[in-house]
Amino acid sequence: MAIATAPPRTSGARERTATELVRLVFDGDYERVHADVRAALFDPLFDPRAGLTMDEAGRLAYERSRFLHARLGRPSAVVADPPRLFALAEWPSVLDVSVFSLLMVHYNLTFGTVHDHGAGRTDLADLVGDLDSLAAFGPYMATELGYGNNVAALRTEAAYDRENGTFTLNTPGPLAQKYMSYSGFTDVPKVAVVLARLRADGRDHGVYPFLVRIADENGLRPGVHAAPCPEKPVQGLDNGVTWFDNVRLPRRSLLLGDMGEFAEDGAFRPLGGNARQRFLRSMTRIQPGRLCVSSSAVGAGRASVYIALRYARQRLVNGPGRKEMPVIEYRSHQLAVFTAMSTVYAMSFLLNRGKRAYLAAGGAVDADLNGLIAVTKALSTWQLTDVVTSMRERCGAQGMFSVNRIADYVSLLQGLVTAEGDNKVLLATVAAQLLAAEETEPPPPAPDGSAHDIGDPALHQALLGYRERALRESARSAMHDDTVERTYLEAWNGTMNAALAMARTRGVRLAVEEFHAAVARAEDSDAATGLRLLATLYALTEIHRDAGWYLARGVLTAAQVERLPATLDELCPRILPLADALADGFALTPELVRAPIAAEDYVTAFQSLTDARPER
Repeated sequence: MAIATAPPRTSGARERTATELVRLVFDGDYERVHADVRAALFDPLFDPRAGLTMDEAGRLAYERSRFLHARLGRPSAVVADPPRLFALAEWPSVLDVSVFSLLMVHYNLTFGTVHDHGAGRTDLADLVGDLDSLAAFGPYMATELGYGNNVAALRTEAAYDRENGTFTLNTPGPLAQKYMSYSGFTDVPKVAVVLARLRADGRDHGVYPFLVRIADENGLRPGVHAAPCPEKPVQGLDNGVTWFDNVRLPRRSLLLGDMGEFAEDGAFRPLGGNARQRFLRSMTRIQPGRLCVSSSAVGAGRASVYIALRYARQRLVNGPGRKEMPVIEYRSHQLAVFTAMSTVYAMSFLLNRGKRAYLAAGGAVDADLNGLIAVTKALSTWQLTDVVTSMRERCGAQGMFSVNRIADYVSLLQGLVTAEGDNKVLLATVAAQLLAAEETEPPPPAPDGSAHDIGDPALHQALLGYRERALRESARSAMHDDTVERTYLEAWNGTMNAALAMARTRGVRLAVEEFHAAVARAEDSDAATGLRLLATLYALTEIHRDAGWYLARGVLTAAQVERLPATLDELCPRILPLADALADGFALTPELVRAPIAAEDYVTAFQSLTDARPER
């Protein structure tokens, strides 16, 4: 492959490369958007705490959240500046995965919903003030025990009484209990956004958000009931099951936005299309929420690679003909760590594309942008789940300890895969939209892999584009096969897995495009070389994943497919001299992550925790 091998490096060259990589990874916005969030995490409040109960860990997450709120700005300022919101999602989970969940629910889902649908409402000043000052935390109560992510089907009811201008909020049965929102600590004041089905004048007008004080300094408010959920590994928050027993709400509780109005006689009038359109309008925080989820996943992925690489530089093993050597010198270890690093960079650049598109749209999310955000969320959380799991394994027994962070990231990613929409459901929605869309350009010809070196970036992008298009055409043809009598559901069920593969491939293709765009923007030659090597590793790993498919369609030769594992292997020694600088591009340090195995001397750091210091 025509990819240069990096020469030996000096400390000055490494620093210049790392600086350039930080610029690219954080899309040129590191100092304005990220630096102070990162700096806040050096406070001793974020030092590891051993031996906490789940209750104590949850309360510590609340304390840390209050600290960040005081240091970094109120929700009203952060929600109005989406890059800051995304940064607040990205950094805290590096040190406390529960803080990410708590802050994002409060800032994005709850306060963001108030911002979008209750801006300028002076009648809400007391409730909004409590949320903005963090005098009260803001749970977001959408999901119900019996309906999961199918929020449009929820059954919690808010019945409107025109005569006295009030709503009665009620949970009609166990399936309608609000599920997983933070209601377990009943001594913490809470003002929640509750999604409920609005009924007025005998009609169901669909789902609307309501702002409800559910707890104050005296505990749960009258008619509000909550029970704690079972414990979750690592994330010791107060997830609960919440239900309402005829809670009377003033009319101001309804966050109408542009979705309805009250006539002079007090009658409620829905606006803005049908019930489904109004429901989608009420859920405006889902798209930025998905970008927040991806930001947290990427932050955890970066930290896991950084920690695992630093450990691999020190962890000594036996080698044939050598008494001891660092485990990173083994090619098998290099391939695992560098593949993970390439994935983290790929997902960072894909996420940057999604964030730029969201900002450019000014909050007006059309079908294309919604699809990009959904694909980004699904692909990043899936791939970074693989990354943190692999890095946990590569750290051996040390990877099992929470103090070394990576085990906590495994738990975090498990939750992120289903947060803000289950990944398969998201991809299925995107796939269905892609199948329904009309083609505006003729399909490109099938690439001739035999005419290219397997390491050619142009071939990688052509192969991924061809696979995406071919899967789409195959799924579309199967969906519209008139020779088989079946319902739409039967047709979609028979096509769904191919359509999901198509949507996933689309995400990979976009990530590879963004990877090479970053290479082109790199102003430091070593940064460009390192990124080019990682882009090749990422693309070929994905192509190798579906090598049989490419071979069956004649776009790769048998010799090329057979050569793929060796090609991946040969990239590792080329990446190795640049690996430390590439990891520095994540803007992490041993002092920030506070993981013993990432320290300059991991043995001494680990012994300081265990008090195991034998005399020499």
